[in-house]
Amino acid sequence: MERHPSSERRPGSAGEVFRVFLKLGATSFGGPIAHLGHFRSELVVRRGWLDDREYGDLVALCQFLPGPASSQVGFAIGLHRAGLFGGLAAFAAFTLPSAALMVAFASGASLFTGPAGSGILIGLQIVAVAIVAQAVLGMTRTLSPDLRRASIAALAALTTLLLAGSAGQLIAIVGGAAAGLVLCRSDATGPGPALRVAVGRATGILAWVVLLALLACAPLLAAATGSGAVALFDAFFRSGALVFGGGHVVLPLLQSAVVDPGWVSDQDFLAGYGAAQALPGPLFTFSAYLGALSSTGPGGLLGAGIALVAIFLPGLLLLSGVLPFWNGIRRRAAAQAVMRGANAAVVGILAAALYSPLFTTAVRGPASFALALVCFVLLVAWRLPPWIVVLAGAGGGVLLAHLG
Repeated sequence: MERHPSSERRPGSAGEVFRVFLKLGATSFGGPIAHLGHFRSELVVRRGWLDDREYGDLVALCQFLPGPASSQVGFAIGLHRAGLFGGLAAFAAFTLPSAALMVAFASGASLFTGPAGSGILIGLQIVAVAIVAQAVLGMTRTLSPDLRRASIAALAALTTLLLAGSAGQLIAIVGGAAAGLVLCRSDATGPGPALRVAVGRATGILAWVVLLALLACAPLLAAATGSGAVALFDAFFRSGALVFGGGHVVLPLLQSAVVDPGWVSDQDFLAGYGAAQALPGPLFTFSAYLGALSSTGPGGLLGAGIALVAIFLPGLLLLSGVLPFWNGIRRRAAAQAVMRGANAAVVGILAAALYSPLFTTAVRGPASFALALVCFVLLVAWRLPPWIVVLAGAGGGVLLAHLG
């Protein structure tokens, strides 16, 4: 895929952002790490909305913060492209497809059942391997091109593999940042162009105030009013505020929030979790399914909406509170060194995720490896758009299921 002309870097419209992220929301299978690969392929390589360095900075920042990292990156890119409405459009469009499917599943729809359905799931997992491999290849060239940063990336990959879960990722990012401060000060390339963000400092401070006020007041309000809707909001808001690493890390928090008090049965919880694995977009949309089924709160579409907004809101408020100060931080020499190390660590984290869980889960033999290789060649050599490769991979998965 060739990068679009430099005019693509000029501000766009919220409608344009919505259309692009709706396509990403409908085709970004494979979990948060794969989502970052989809974003890079579509927004950095194909459309040129930002470059690899800017993208790597955003990914590293969002890995530091609690919340769903891929959704936060999407929100930040929307802000960069088309202001506040662009950020909201990116979030809404990326979330909508999987949220709608999860609500449909809660209503009794049967998703991805039978041989064809299982074959599609196999194919989508294999496509995720190819997409992340493409992202690792491209980001290695730009974010860890020398011996020092390649070494940081390798150590970050080792750390992530040895310390499973979000703790390993966080330690890898912090360690990479510290190594960058020591090893990468001589890479005086400058901070690059300022990242456009439509959030002023006053708005950023207000976001911090709202976040802290909701954390403190929502449980008190739920206890004082006895409102099921407020209790539902509080449970999902606290879950979203406590998640580092996003994705699967939120599951034990959600189980504690809705299964332990008896709002959702354990059987229904596990069934929804299984369906969420099959869908594109952020895993946090599992909250829509739980909100729709919850015996506390209004249930149905309204319950789904409350749970969905509540679980994403802390991460978006936190990011909005940090972004107004981001360009000022990026201009400092020490901060540039830190970000170079953190960006190299991001490459290592992506490489570790490419191996586990993506490769170890999806590639189960020579046939599935061959399909992954074909998808990789279609992306890298043929430069086909990711959504076409997703469709090809799904069809290949159905064929593998019938042959196997």
